Amino acid sequence: MKSAVVVGAGIWGASLALRLAETGWRVTLVEQYQPGHLRQASAGETRLLRCAHGTDEWYAQLAWRARGLWRALGERAGEELYGESGAVWFARRPDGWERQSAQVLKNLDIPHDIWEPERAGRLFPDFRGDDLAFALWEPRAGVLRARRAVQVTAGLAVDAGVRLVFGRAVPYGGAVKVGGELLGADRVVWACGAWLPRLFPECTGVTVTRQDTLHFAVPGEWSTPPLPAWVDYDGSAYGHGDLGGAGMKVTSDEEGPPYDPEEGERRVAPRSEDAARAYLRRRFPVLADARVLLAQVCQYALTPDAEWIIAEERENVWVLGGDSGHGFKHAPALAEYVADLLDGAAEPDRRFALGPREPSRGLRTSGDTDLPG
Repeated sequence: MKSAVVVGAGIWGASLALRLAETGWRVTLVEQYQPGHLRQASAGETRLLRCAHGTDEWYAQLAWRARGLWRALGERAGEELYGESGAVWFARRPDGWERQSAQVLKNLDIPHDIWEPERAGRLFPDFRGDDLAFALWEPRAGVLRARRAVQVTAGLAVDAGVRLVFGRAVPYGGAVKVGGELLGADRVVWACGAWLPRLFPECTGVTVTRQDTLHFAVPGEWSTPPLPAWVDYDGSAYGHGDLGGAGMKVTSDEEGPPYDPEEGERRVAPRSEDAARAYLRRRFPVLADARVLLAQVCQYALTPDAEWIIAEERENVWVLGGDSGHGFKHAPALAEYVADLLDGAAEPDRRFALGPREPSRGLRTSGDTDLPG
């Protein structure tokens, strides 16, 4: 029986451990805290699942595959992990990123539509879209219950025979040292999120940033059924409707300041609330003064080009990270891909290699940090 040690029980590590165990591997999953702990990038309340990725077909296909896997995982767990509310993209330019995305979705036969801004506005009780050229509608997109999904996935992994070990792990040659125990296996995978660049300095250019997220109270007519997810690519802002009573999410995709996931302050900065309210005032005016129901500090582990790191650091030792703020949704499909790499059934794409990269943010955001006021 092949064996693996996976370090990190965030959504990538837990999903990989589950996939390996269910395909015949003996797996040890190492986590320094409980799966779903609040220091994990995976532990925010929600994440979006959408297939639009500009001109990139690979990520679009992976997201579409992940959608089916998330639905199956929720059915297996007996609870809704993915709410298919749809997602609308607010396109400010007639031939920008959203138009490129629509062409890829068409090529891949992924459901979508192009709407006039007025039609998109009917999805919301109060909406201003006078700055929009059109809207890209993804009816099969939606919202993942992120923290709960991590806990469920890790639990299913344990049920599948994965050994869960708690402790702080450090590399020890080709093995993993956890306290006084040395863990070895046929394959070792370090999927430790914001801790990855500390342990592997060769993960060139990975930076960890602080990302503040807010959820606002909404009137009853905004809650049932939940409003769709929405993304303003050129405004580096996104959110979704009230899911489970947590309020309407409104957050900036602007890259925050450098952040220490272990010791960093976990209170949302006043400027983050100000920016979110500025966006509400511009796009959903009636909510501009709504009270905050939930505020969380999360983090991104960003690579310069927003492409992930999936690479063999040394023989049989792999590093998996740099999710760059768009990795959560892909997790169960990414686990299939990485499992094939570990099994020798596929070769890693060069885009995921270690080494210098050219700066680009096109997969995730335009990089425009000026939210409309």
